[in-house]
Amino acid sequence: MESKRIEDNVRTYSRPSDLRITDVRAAALQLTPTGWMCPLIRIDTNQGIYGIGEVRDGASKNYALMLKRLLIGENPCNVDKLFRKIKQFGGHARQGGGVCAVEMALMDLAGKAYGVPCYMLAGGKFRDKVRMYCDTPNEPTGEAMGKKLQGRIDKGFTFLKMDVGIEMLADIPGALCAPAGMLDTRTVMHPFTHIRLTDKGIRILVEYVAQVRSVIGYEIPLAVDHFGHIGVEDCLRLGEALEPFNLAWLEDMVPWQLTEQWRLLRTHLKTPVCTGEDIYLHDHFKPLFEAQAISVCHPDLATAGGILETKKIGDLAQEYGISMAIHMAGSPVSTIAAVHSAAATENFIALEHHFTDLPYWDDFVTGIPKPIIQDGYIPVPEGPGLGIDLNEEAIRAHLTPGDPAGYFEPSTYWDADRSWDRLWS
Repeated sequence: MESKRIEDNVRTYSRPSDLRITDVRAAALQLTPTGWMCPLIRIDTNQGIYGIGEVRDGASKNYALMLKRLLIGENPCNVDKLFRKIKQFGGHARQGGGVCAVEMALMDLAGKAYGVPCYMLAGGKFRDKVRMYCDTPNEPTGEAMGKKLQGRIDKGFTFLKMDVGIEMLADIPGALCAPAGMLDTRTVMHPFTHIRLTDKGIRILVEYVAQVRSVIGYEIPLAVDHFGHIGVEDCLRLGEALEPFNLAWLEDMVPWQLTEQWRLLRTHLKTPVCTGEDIYLHDHFKPLFEAQAISVCHPDLATAGGILETKKIGDLAQEYGISMAIHMAGSPVSTIAAVHSAAATENFIALEHHFTDLPYWDDFVTGIPKPIIQDGYIPVPEGPGLGIDLNEEAIRAHLTPGDPAGYFEPSTYWDADRSWDRLWS
């Protein structure tokens, strides 16, 4: 006799109301042979489904595991409630990595529980595919960089970025003026290094960019990053000298916290200026937006707060007439999380890809078409949650040697940790 209960005739992923978190574990992924660390997080439940997320490159997996005591027994579908519960334990730059990884995993779980992709939980999508822009580290000459970028164009990329900065001038006599020792440190904030570009140094950098443009032409957008720790005055001098090359944006010329210096850059330069990869939560973008200090906001989903918070940043930027690109230097897990956020954000322009030359980058996940990047775009996954699963064999082959997390080993150390965390009396 056929059941009269509708739910008995429907194959569901779970019973969302009864879903509970039972464990949080990590896999210590070493993305590249040189040690680029991107720990993965898995949140397990009482119904056998799990969610995956990723801690930002270079951040400790413990930033996520320390949140375990706040998550066990909770319903992962209450994404906003749990984000508000844990967000005080994140911070700018890598310190936000744990909260963001957990948010990605919660969104993955909620999507699986309800049988919908993450972008749907973020309000639906504005696009079916997400434009990627490829970052390209230093090459010894502008001609060599141009040829490297032309290779990216030949692969279908329609947006490019390269490094141009004082590192390439360090060994050239007369190109830089700096106090002793300042060129050897990256821990001193830009205004306090007193490193100065000479006219010769600026001419060399200008010639480098000119050589690049002579190879790739002017039709493809080309952004520039990694200028080095120079003061805002020299940023203005260099930015003015680079204006003939119609660059897409000048990225992170000074630290993001220095709102007034960003306002000076945007006011005096004719090239768009861009920052945001180290900013945690939308509240901290607001001073830049209110001051009209940047042309492009550039959150990193693995720093900013995750999928929903990154969309919130884009929506807030749109109110001030500012577009959003997304910084990304991670595995396919965080990249696909960013794809969902980008798909759901109207003023989005392009998502960064840092590993164009890493041949096994695609191998870490399954469930989506390969190659993951197709003619410079990633199709938005339509499967539930992130729409991907992990390739255990590929991840095990690239685990950090000696790390006790291994491939999602038990994390019982964090089970009994207790703390009084309330921020008010």
